[in-house]
Amino acid sequence: MNAATHISQKPRNLHYWIGLVLLLALVPTLRSQHLPLRFDWLTFAVAYWLFLAAQSIFVATLLAMIGMEHSQALQPFLQRYRQAPLRIVVAVVYFGILLWATTWMKALIVTIDTLAIFELHDRRKKALSQAFSAILPPAAYLFFGFLMVLAYNYAIVSVRNNFATDPALAAIDRWLLYGHSVSDLTHWAVAKFPLSVFRASEFIYFGMFPQIGAAMILLSLNNGRSRALQFIGTLLTSYYIALLIFYLWPAQGPYTLCPNHFSRFPTSLNSWHIQRTLIPRAIALYHHEPIRRISTDYFIAFPCMHIVQPLIVLWFLRQWKRLVIVLAAYDVVLTAAILLLEMHYVIDIIVGVLVAVLAIALMNLGFSEKQLPESRA
Repeated sequence: MNAATHISQKPRNLHYWIGLVLLLALVPTLRSQHLPLRFDWLTFAVAYWLFLAAQSIFVATLLAMIGMEHSQALQPFLQRYRQAPLRIVVAVVYFGILLWATTWMKALIVTIDTLAIFELHDRRKKALSQAFSAILPPAAYLFFGFLMVLAYNYAIVSVRNNFATDPALAAIDRWLLYGHSVSDLTHWAVAKFPLSVFRASEFIYFGMFPQIGAAMILLSLNNGRSRALQFIGTLLTSYYIALLIFYLWPAQGPYTLCPNHFSRFPTSLNSWHIQRTLIPRAIALYHHEPIRRISTDYFIAFPCMHIVQPLIVLWFLRQWKRLVIVLAAYDVVLTAAILLLEMHYVIDIIVGVLVAVLAIALMNLGFSEKQLPESRA
């Protein structure tokens, strides 16, 4: 490796150094705010390694069908099952058992995941072991990196009033929206649209997370582990930037300023319960009330990471043009869902775009398409 190449690698490895510094500072930071050194490992493990993993494989399979040519993706699969009709019978029975034991969505996800894993095994020799070695390191890196982000998220709320800059951000929104606010939009939508619109918005909003896992899987299998680690490194870099911004301008979201939000917003939505829970927990942390362990509470509203992460996904999957079109359309709907659920200010989204651009720039990922590793079917 020549000197120029070595220098160009340093920005792309910056996330490792930042992560190491934050890791070394984690214990004294938590102790300084009287926070526990314990994590809710069971909740994290089940949510990440079980539920999110299953959803990510499912979404990765769908995206592969969209992004790959028909002759590469679906045609070999269909041909294989035409030649062995017994496989179809087994798959139908398998789905039926899962449907009886769980919900139709869980049954569908697990069935598709199982078929995808067997298809991967059929297409490549030693495919499962290779896939495991390619996917596990970036998956583990994201898992432990995000745990650290959550811990610092707790620490910041303990030392900074989490609602300090909400009025300022709301004022910026009123200027951007010509005197209106995100809360006005939500209340108008609650009066105008049925509950199903908000349930669909939640499905889109929370569906962003499997998109991250799916992108990691596709990059690991098609472009190699190094490319997937760069992807995860960029995501974590964006979170590190978000932590800094959150420390300087702490805010929790427009619903905190709305006096009648919880009386007008549909109480059956998960968003309602999350928002209802986060406010007293942020107040408790700020007043240093003791907690048993660090869990999944995420308080950062500014910037909006629900925009940052999908934009980074688009950048890394740009070699698949059809995927970019589909995911870009999804992101447009996601933006509407974010505002409809009163999760973020408009300025949160705008700054989120800038954070995504900055994270990509810091990673020095300005590759041309010719420099990307060749995709493997």
